Amino acid sequence: MKKIVRQVAGIDVAQKELVVSLGRMYEDLSTEIHAFKTFPNHEKGFSALLIWSEKIADPAIPIRFVMEATGVYHESLAYYLAEKRLAVTIVLPSKISNFFRTLDIKTITDKTASQAIATFGLERNLTTWQPPKKVFRVIRQLTRERDQLIAERTVLKNQSHAEQAEAFPNKGSLTRLKERIRVLNKQEKQIMAEIAVIIKQDEELKKIIAIICTIPGVGLLTAACVLGETNGFELIRNKKQITSYAGLDVKEKESGTSVKGKPRISKRGNRHLRKAMHMPSLTIIRKDERFKAMYARLISKHGIKMKACVAVQRKLLEMIYTLHKTKQTYNKDYFKQGGNDQNKVAA
Repeated sequence: MKKIVRQVAGIDVAQKELVVSLGRMYEDLSTEIHAFKTFPNHEKGFSALLIWSEKIADPAIPIRFVMEATGVYHESLAYYLAEKRLAVTIVLPSKISNFFRTLDIKTITDKTASQAIATFGLERNLTTWQPPKKVFRVIRQLTRERDQLIAERTVLKNQSHAEQAEAFPNKGSLTRLKERIRVLNKQEKQIMAEIAVIIKQDEELKKIIAIICTIPGVGLLTAACVLGETNGFELIRNKKQITSYAGLDVKEKESGTSVKGKPRISKRGNRHLRKAMHMPSLTIIRKDERFKAMYARLISKHGIKMKACVAVQRKLLEMIYTLHKTKQTYNKDYFKQGGNDQNKVAA
């Protein structure tokens, strides 16, 4: 009988269920998916998952639990397993998608997805996930709540404008709309005050946000949003990963001479990150000569303003990551000073 050297539970996480495939690797490096089961995505389901996996798996070999970073649905399970001191790995969705395409799987289902995740975990050297600091989780909740308030306020303002434009506007309706807008304005100020207090109380976070805010157009809210959405860049190892995580990576469809689609951003990522980059990118195009030149060059190349703006957003997000990694402030005159270190901020 061949000796087992590694065991992995690949988990495809959905809002209401966990689809789990249990795999193992033998000493000759061959792999096998030998068990499959579905569990509800709540604490009782987590407990049942552990009981099932421990019953089936070899007790001499620890199980590594591998899952995708699927919005927020994977978080409760990840925290539960980490509290049990079990090995957990969270992988960016783009990595799993790229790996899935290398497998001989023609039908995509929750089951085959969990099998692909298990196989990925068996074949790759993975790092163990560490629960992010509470401060990033709270900041993410607050910045997302603010986004919802802004969206709701925009709807109310549009309704108010339409009501005022009518031949016979209803004064009662206008009064109620204004009152609701006033409440939302007050709540937005409360959220911003809470974010400011949280940052002030965390010296490390305060320093890194101050560094990020040296980029023209990037303010406290944008920096907080990026750090909150990435858990302080917990899963990010390079610039390519951060653009993929945000869905700002470019996808192309080309085959031979007959099939050639237009390059587009994938949008298979964190929409909150993409949204956070929009206004800062417009500001930095106006304020920073380097980005202004980049934008003008792209416009002259293809004539599409939005496409050029997205390229600036991607570059800006990469720069925020670089600042966080190097702990250096933004230097717009870096190239003029003869710098050549590609790891530095302006690279």
